[in-house]
Amino acid sequence: MKEIGSRVGSILFIVFFFASSTVMMIIAILIRVVTGPFDKRLTASHWFSCLWASIYIWTMPAWSVKVSGREKVDRDKTYVMVSNHQSLVDILVGFHLFTHFKWVAKIELAKVPFIGLNMRLNNYVFLKRGDRKSIIEMMRECEAHIKKGSSVYIYPEGTRSETGEMRAFKSGAFALAKRTNTPILPIAIIGTKDALPKNSYTIRGWHKIEIAILEEIPIETVEKLEAKDLAEIARDQIEGYLSKSNE
Repeated sequence: MKEIGSRVGSILFIVFFFASSTVMMIIAILIRVVTGPFDKRLTASHWFSCLWASIYIWTMPAWSVKVSGREKVDRDKTYVMVSNHQSLVDILVGFHLFTHFKWVAKIELAKVPFIGLNMRLNNYVFLKRGDRKSIIEMMRECEAHIKKGSSVYIYPEGTRSETGEMRAFKSGAFALAKRTNTPILPIAIIGTKDALPKNSYTIRGWHKIEIAILEEIPIETVEKLEAKDLAEIARDQIEGYLSKSNE
């Protein structure tokens, strides 16, 4: 009976998602058309995307999402933002930060109805995993966004963890930080793995989800250390917060 309830709730949520997305997509297109010519960073489009994503957090009774550490974000700074990755829900809670950034996302998301089009409207960055040419193009686009004053948000594990255990961080995001002389902002996401497990679209149980902004790795440290060392520092920060939260 519990499993049936989970499936019914998941179906209703998916129906609501696609029904509401039809309306929200129209609004997103209008915002891009009206503000795009003078809003070079597409700030208005991104903030609307934050609102759009947050609607699904606010209307999902099984999820309670807490954001901590907002005060650690300097609105006058541009960051390379990095976090652990457990579930598709991570994207929704990432938007729930309500701070300006450009996503770096796998190319498969470009094909998802509404989501893919909205990501293109926002000039988010797509990446084909394992494709060297795509990686080079991703780095070029990210550098361009950073130079224009937009932070970029990258999952350095490369893919979602099936177990919840963090994978090793790849060095690309940290090499980007060094090349652009940009501070790194580590972010810890807790509780999304079981809310919507990898390779599943069934929402199970009630979950307290947290997205925590940690202490930035400043430019001075970025300049001094190699990318692989920066990756270890960021991973240790995130893993330390996850471990503390699970005590």
